[in-house]
Amino acid sequence: MSVSQTAERPLSARSVALSLLLGARPPRLDARHLTALGELFDVSAATMRVALSRMVSAGDLEVANGHYTLAARHIERQRITESLLHPQRRPYDGMWRMIVVVERGRASQQRAALRTEMTQARYAELREGVWLRPDNLHAPRGGDPVTAATPEGAQSFTTLPDDDRALTRQLWDLPAWASRANDLLAALESPGRPIEHLTTAAATVRHLRTDPALPDELAPEHWPADRLRWAYEEYRADLSTRYLGATTDIDASAPAAVKE
Repeated sequence: MSVSQTAERPLSARSVALSLLLGARPPRLDARHLTALGELFDVSAATMRVALSRMVSAGDLEVANGHYTLAARHIERQRITESLLHPQRRPYDGMWRMIVVVERGRASQQRAALRTEMTQARYAELREGVWLRPDNLHAPRGGDPVTAATPEGAQSFTTLPDDDRALTRQLWDLPAWASRANDLLAALESPGRPIEHLTTAAATVRHLRTDPALPDELAPEHWPADRLRWAYEEYRADLSTRYLGATTDIDASAPAAVKE
């Protein structure tokens, strides 16, 4: 599959600039290098300069002596994204975690925030206010994995499903996730223009964040999550070497593509 067949919208100049800075260590590039790199990714120098100016005004970037640096909030976002791309699994003993919302009368904004929080923690909703996942993940920031993901206004339980395989299929559309992952994998490994691969990489980051990170006992055969993760790691290492290596030291472990 070609890169264009993933049907991804092109990255904006802002996303290209953020992606390049996220790939650099420290996350700092001078204006000349950023505009030159932007042209390699189909962003004209004039467009990149406008984008950089707007990003400084919006607080996305800090500028000093002609060098642009990521703002602290993007560095924190980078750290969180990295942890989400590499979920830490532990042995599965058949037990599941269940989070039940017990607080009533929540506003729509609170419900939306909870949904985002639980989805990010790789839970799936069985019915409104009841979230489940296999108990095979370490807490994202260390600590007790049993209580780390319990939001305010909810209670956490350990449960043993009668049929964990059937419950897994009920909670996640695994064939659809695998199909999308295989399309992205093919696109990353196909010839293409730099901007096409960067766009696919951004889509890959978003998709890997939704990987349910199932234990091997529950994952379908030939589950493509790890292969997609490895292909993405190869891409961002190549991005660092090919496009950023001559300008700065590189953090090959940093998420290298974003799309907002």
